[in-house]
Amino acid sequence: MSELQDSLALVAPYLDRYGYAAVAGALLLESFGLPLPGETMLIAGAALAAEGELHLAPLLICAWLAAVLGDNVGFAIGRFGGRALVVRYGARIGITESRFASVESFFHRFGGQVVLVARFFALVRQLNGIVAGTAGMGWWRFLAYNAAGAALWVSAWGFGVYYFGQSLAHVVARLHGLGYLIGLLALIALVAAIALYNRRHRREGLGGRAPG
Repeated sequence: MSELQDSLALVAPYLDRYGYAAVAGALLLESFGLPLPGETMLIAGAALAAEGELHLAPLLICAWLAAVLGDNVGFAIGRFGGRALVVRYGARIGITESRFASVESFFHRFGGQVVLVARFFALVRQLNGIVAGTAGMGWWRFLAYNAAGAALWVSAWGFGVYYFGQSLAHVVARLHGLGYLIGLLALIALVAAIALYNRRHRREGLGGRAPG
């Protein structure tokens, strides 16, 4: 609990001074890659709402809008910046044209599901939009799944802390204590899934070739 309490105490002055804008700003910047405590800010904001110092509805709306906008900034960075870098220099670090094509194919098929759940995991949350944009996922599809995922995430933390504050505290503390470890495992799982998909895709391609 002490680690969570320390994190909440760290963001409390910003919430006291800037209120909803502090939550929105942290989530906006965190959502396109900056290592800021957006989730902690949301939890602290919901706790203040439960105490009557903030209103829950505008808090959730601000958090949702900031999360969606931030992820879309990340998507634009990936589409217009990261993608160009991968195409130009990827081969130097082992990202060949065929491997990149497999990543694009994976996101074309499973990108919606990845984006939907990505916000629930640290690290993956920060990289979500950038990776989807770099992999060439369609923007409208990304926007729809991202908006839905952000709504689920904001609602889970916002309503959870607001209505079950003290009884949820030990769960929150455990999740924050393991947050980046769980996020790293989720990121590894995503890379492994892409690698397995790439291997299967290559085998299917070889099996479909006519004998010479």
